[in-house]
Amino acid sequence: MQIIQDLSLEELTQVCLNLGQPKYRAKQIFENLHLGKNLDEMSNIPKDLKDKLKVQYIDTPLTIIHTLVSKDGTQKYLYKLHDGNIIEGVLLSYEYGNTLCVSTQVGCRMGCKFCASTLNGLIRSLSSGEILAQVLVVNRMLGGDNKTRKITNIVLMGSGEPLDNFDNVVKFVYLVNAPEGINISQRNISVSTCGLVPQIDKLAKLKLQIVLTISLHAPTDEIRKTIMPIANKYTIEQIIDSAHRYFNATGRRVIFEYALIRGVNDSMECARTLHKLLSGFPTHLNVIPLNEVKERNLESVTRKDAYRFAETLQKLGTSATVRRTMGEDIDGACGQLRAKFIAEQTDKEE
Repeated sequence: MQIIQDLSLEELTQVCLNLGQPKYRAKQIFENLHLGKNLDEMSNIPKDLKDKLKVQYIDTPLTIIHTLVSKDGTQKYLYKLHDGNIIEGVLLSYEYGNTLCVSTQVGCRMGCKFCASTLNGLIRSLSSGEILAQVLVVNRMLGGDNKTRKITNIVLMGSGEPLDNFDNVVKFVYLVNAPEGINISQRNISVSTCGLVPQIDKLAKLKLQIVLTISLHAPTDEIRKTIMPIANKYTIEQIIDSAHRYFNATGRRVIFEYALIRGVNDSMECARTLHKLLSGFPTHLNVIPLNEVKERNLESVTRKDAYRFAETLQKLGTSATVRRTMGEDIDGACGQLRAKFIAEQTDKEE
């Protein structure tokens, strides 16, 4: 069965017309869905129409089964999907609003050595409605609606590689930006990728106003290959070239992520090489002290070391800042909470 949150207003309108319903019913249903409601909760929709839709569609794609709250206010959610699979998300509170980090896949097949999302491989990709439902359920839980949103920004940086689920991610952007729904601006949506060059070029052609974030994490192909298997397919030069093309097509500055790993990519020589790579077009580098994953044998640097690394880049002329570390005490890194949950469930079964 398809998930009803997958449907655009136009698609929902056609469904209603096929069921002999007036067009305005589709708008009512769409608005209700974006309030985080399921069909049974829609008081302005006739029961016979709801019953017909429930035969064809899943209306509760996921539920929050566990919430962790950090001492810094960060909240981490464990979601159970309608098929029993588990994903996770993180709510980050800033002065300018709330940012929700959402997952795009159950697991991940990219195999990055510093990420817990890849520990159990890729199970499946999420539909556009499953990605959207993460936003809607948290927005509702926080007391938001379609006019007074509690979620102001979205980052697609949770479990999964967003551009490995290209079509569903793009449709999600259109759905979450729909004026008749929650209507979060494309400029407030960040899509992160480990560097799938053909998909970056494909995204550029759509000329969306989203923020493209590229997980670089190394200044040379040799270093990158030791921590990111995707480096065996696409070189850093190819990735930087695709970032240039993306900027030229969209006018949107590209953000690069750089997780500092002790003894791997944290030298001042690495900083100088990075500067040379990123010169020539508008970019920004987020320097991130590695959020350590216990299953991986990689160590983080101190925040003092991170600031020194960023300052070196700044002095050379590269825009760089150290990202604020949040949620360290609640398994804040991508995939950590899900991996822990799966391990505990496996232990129980055994």
